[in-house]
Amino acid sequence: MQAEISGSTMPVLQLTLEPGEQIISEPAQFSWMSANVELQTKMGAGGAKGIFGAIGRALSGGGLFLNTYEASSGQGMVAFASKMPGQIVQVELNPQSNYMVHRHGFLCGTRDVELSIGFQRSLGAGIFGGEGFIMQKLGGSGQAWVELGGDVVFYDLAPGESLRVHPGHIGMFEAGVGFDMTLMKGIKNVLFGGDGLFVANLSGPGKVWLQSLAVPNIAHAIIPYLPAPQK
Repeated sequence: MQAEISGSTMPVLQLTLEPGEQIISEPAQFSWMSANVELQTKMGAGGAKGIFGAIGRALSGGGLFLNTYEASSGQGMVAFASKMPGQIVQVELNPQSNYMVHRHGFLCGTRDVELSIGFQRSLGAGIFGGEGFIMQKLGGSGQAWVELGGDVVFYDLAPGESLRVHPGHIGMFEAGVGFDMTLMKGIKNVLFGGDGLFVANLSGPGKVWLQSLAVPNIAHAIIPYLPAPQK
């Protein structure tokens, strides 16, 4: 399998598949493919074990079903275009190397990649669409590609080193990184700071990828320009 990422602001991932090789993705991620690639929609893909496994994946921000792409004869090509300005990051997975990814970050992966819910917490109405803060767990083995918003800032945290991060800027981190959500300290910070009630605490050791483009911030910025609902 060969992977090529082209473009800059809105990158595209193109994968060249040998006969029999498979790629899985969320149904809404597909962009284009060659005529000899067969597409099937399955509930059991992505490591889901039965209906409850698929439901757990859906709660993590994915869906009950995943698409499977396979080259049927000769080399095939399937492409996934980014939905927001940003970057596409390739990660290597094995049983000792899992990742936590923001809920809409998983772009696609090889056949043995497993996608499940990793973290979920309600942050109050109106935050993250009222659905709370959710991280997907990306495990299994093989290769996966993750879509991150805007520019990506990378940190390799040493043991005991920590970062406090606005939840919307968390892109991905190694599963071994310590993670918790805490209330913002100080009543004036909460009431007048404009950054919300909660902050994420990430502690090393481990690698962290932060994204400069936070979708909740974009949504909040355009609200004043939306037409008022008609009564």
